[in-house]
Amino acid sequence: MTISLVLVIVMAVLFACGVYAMLERSLTRVLIGFLLLGNAANLLLLIVMGAPGRAPFYDGQTDPADMSDALPQALTLTAIVITFGISAFLLALIYRSWQLGQADTVIDDADDVALRTRTATEPEDAMDEESRSDDDDVTTDFVGDVASPIRVLHQGDLSQLVDDAPVDRVAVQRDDAPTPDSRDPQDGDRP
Repeated sequence: MTISLVLVIVMAVLFACGVYAMLERSLTRVLIGFLLLGNAANLLLLIVMGAPGRAPFYDGQTDPADMSDALPQALTLTAIVITFGISAFLLALIYRSWQLGQADTVIDDADDVALRTRTATEPEDAMDEESRSDDDDVTTDFVGDVASPIRVLHQGDLSQLVDDAPVDRVAVQRDDAPTPDSRDPQDGDRP
C-alpha cells in the first residue's frame, strides 16, 4: 500500500488553512474554514482507505485481502453529511447576522471586555459580590404556601377531560370520582 505524498501534503495544508480561517471574526471565513476542515477530513479518510479493491461483499470466492475496507467509505459519507448540515446552519447564522447588523463579524460583548480587562489584583469573588442582593425581603413565590403550584388532573376532576391513554394496570375507581350516570350532558360530556 503506497500513499501519495502529495495527498498527505494537500491534506495538511487544508487542515492548516481551515484552522487559520476558523480563528477569524468573520462568520464567512469561519464557514470557509469549516468547509476546508471537512474536505481535509474526507481526504484523510480517503488516504486511510488505502488501495482500491473489490467491493466488500462476501461471495466465498474473493480473497478478503483483495476487498476494499467499507468503514472509511461509511465514515466519509457521514463526514459529508455532517459538513453539509453544519454549513447550512452557519449559512443561516451569516444570513441572520447580515439582516440584523449589515455585517457578519462577531463583536465582543461589553461584559466580556470588562472581564478580560479585569486586573489580577481584584479578588476572584468580585463578580459574585456584585450579584448578591442586600434586600432581605426577596423571597420566592411559593415559600410558605401550603398549596402545591402544580395540580395533576385526573379523569374525574374535569368532566371534559377524556383519559383514553392505554395503561398496563387495572383501573381503580376512586370514591370521589363521578360515576358515568352523574355526568351533566350540558357540559359537553358524552352520555
